[in-house]
Amino acid sequence: MPFNILLILGGLSAFGPLAIDLYLPAFPAMADSFGTDIEHIQLSMSVYFLGLASGQIFYGPLADRFGRRKPLLFGIGLFALASLACAFAPTLEWLLAARFAQALGGCAGMVVTRAVVRDLCKPIDAAKAFSQLMLVMGVAPILAPLGGGLLLKLSGWPLIFLFLAGFSALFAFAVFFGLRETLSNLQPPAPLSSAFGRYKQLLREPVFMFHALTGGVAISGMFAYIAGSPFVIIELYGVPAEHFGWFFGAIAAGFILFAQFNSRMLRRRPPVKLLQRTTLIYLLCTLWLLGTALWQPDALWPLLLPLFGSVAVVALVLPNSSACAMAGHGHQAGVASALMGTMQFIIAGITSALVGILHNGTAVPMAGVMAVCGVLVVLMARQARRAGGLDF
Repeated sequence: MPFNILLILGGLSAFGPLAIDLYLPAFPAMADSFGTDIEHIQLSMSVYFLGLASGQIFYGPLADRFGRRKPLLFGIGLFALASLACAFAPTLEWLLAARFAQALGGCAGMVVTRAVVRDLCKPIDAAKAFSQLMLVMGVAPILAPLGGGLLLKLSGWPLIFLFLAGFSALFAFAVFFGLRETLSNLQPPAPLSSAFGRYKQLLREPVFMFHALTGGVAISGMFAYIAGSPFVIIELYGVPAEHFGWFFGAIAAGFILFAQFNSRMLRRRPPVKLLQRTTLIYLLCTLWLLGTALWQPDALWPLLLPLFGSVAVVALVLPNSSACAMAGHGHQAGVASALMGTMQFIIAGITSALVGILHNGTAVPMAGVMAVCGVLVVLMARQARRAGGLDF
């Protein structure tokens, strides 16, 4: 894949991590600003996941009918306007509504990025491209909380959302001038009226469904960590909000490292084979984390070790499961990408909400939700393997 295209797709992939991770250090300040508690501020993350899940369903058919560029530019514009609305939100309810709209815009990049990779790459090359895009998803969590803490200290939490508006405007320019249309002209555009039927067909396809759910549950475990980490690191263990990014970034570094390791392993083994072992490693790491959380150590470092492993291994599971799910769907890459993303973020919204609902003043709710995800990932991968149907 050309480097300039990969760079633009990487920037589009950063919309989600930035909109999620950049404001994490601001949770306590936002709670004070709106006269509420952190648990209610966490709802803004769950609402964002709900917007990501519901919005992708619409962008998929649009991307298959009108091409990749037009829906993408519309989504970026909506993201920018919603970011401004977040910055000037007078009430918590306004913020939640603006976050939902922000997600509706941001999810366009997620759908189109996966579709463009499928347009341009064969399955194994797609897994490698997804691994390279994981680099952005890993770098963004390292830099975002650090940048968010700096912006928070510089001028308060609204500046974080103003930065997001400026970032989206920059990439609207990059897409307009640097991303060509990748939807093939060799076949007629899929009519919008066929979208429901194509979604229904995909829901009945076990190879697609179980691979999509494998990656969806794995990334949902990571989002449970994202939702719970501000309380665990800042409030439970007393780390200053401006230093939160260093701990968050150290864990995200493992995500980057393992994503590049996955790209190298794909030279020897196909993605469907790699999933067999990496899902088991993910389960072991999350169970280790739960055991440590139940122990309730006085220091933070015993939790950091299994957290590092639980987040890092997602970079081995997600790109391979995504490539396996998208294989064979080049004619409908938009709807396949949209359905996969929708399922992922429905589960992510549930897991992040559960962390807040089960809040008991310890790290156990976060770790428990992640451990359940570990069990489900292994079960989904096993069902995907039994379904068969992949020849790479």
